[in-house]
Amino acid sequence: MEVATVQRFQYSSWIDLRNFEGKPRGSLRYTLRFKENKTLRVVAPLALDRRRDHRLRSVSDQNSSALLETGSLRQSPFDEEQILKLLQRKAEEIKPYLKGRPIFLVGMMGSGKTTVGKILSKALGYTLLDCDTFIEHAMNGTSVAEIFEHFGESVFREKETETLKEVSCMYRQVVVSTGGGAVIRPINWKYMHKGITIWLDVPLEVLAHRIAAVGTDSRPLLHVDEAEDIYTTTLNRLSKIWDVRGEAYTNANARVSLENTALKLGYKSVSDLTPTEIAIEAFEQVQSYLDNEDGIARL
Repeated sequence: MEVATVQRFQYSSWIDLRNFEGKPRGSLRYTLRFKENKTLRVVAPLALDRRRDHRLRSVSDQNSSALLETGSLRQSPFDEEQILKLLQRKAEEIKPYLKGRPIFLVGMMGSGKTTVGKILSKALGYTLLDCDTFIEHAMNGTSVAEIFEHFGESVFREKETETLKEVSCMYRQVVVSTGGGAVIRPINWKYMHKGITIWLDVPLEVLAHRIAAVGTDSRPLLHVDEAEDIYTTTLNRLSKIWDVRGEAYTNANARVSLENTALKLGYKSVSDLTPTEIAIEAFEQVQSYLDNEDGIARL
């Protein structure tokens, strides 16, 4: 679904939202469910629908033999069609209850916030915004890596907070891809909790493989010299970053655990998950949060 109109806002000067689409009132309470067991319940009817739709992958007579030989059911056009229908249905179910609130995606570097954000925004008919792109514009086109190098991380974090404040106060019907470190400032949570926050929880080993595959030049906190083993060095640095940020991610309203999602769908590896399947899980976890929010409001 395409966005019918594009809003504009004052940020140094009038800026067209389309310049910030992707890279290529809620509660301020901390969610006790995360503190207790680090996971969110999944609403039973939605989970049953998910398993039912997942089983549809095995009933395409035309493609079943080839799929069994390749070992990948996700190559089936029938399967892809069913997954997209399920995604759209989930979006239509939760959209009225979002009431136009922005969705903020948080997670470690390489967790897929922009990729999943594109899918969520399209399904909802929202606009995708990228915090780093806002910051780069505010710094006259200076890249994030250059900001870190020439001005320091503290300047970047200040700009990041300004951006989250601006977006949370002035925008509706947007999906926002945040930087990995946006969670470390409590004031940022005040702004992000004006909408719905979703944590993409990805194992560090998977993150290290993803980042190593594309290089670390654009990630100032992970930059690896050519002489170093990129995977091992990246994993070690991610582990140190996680020690600082890990607890902060649990302040999100909804958690999407890729390990739990892969297990639920019967996959052997997190890497078997498609971005669309992750987006469907995000909608289910948001539905769980909204159900709980509605229940509390009735008390």
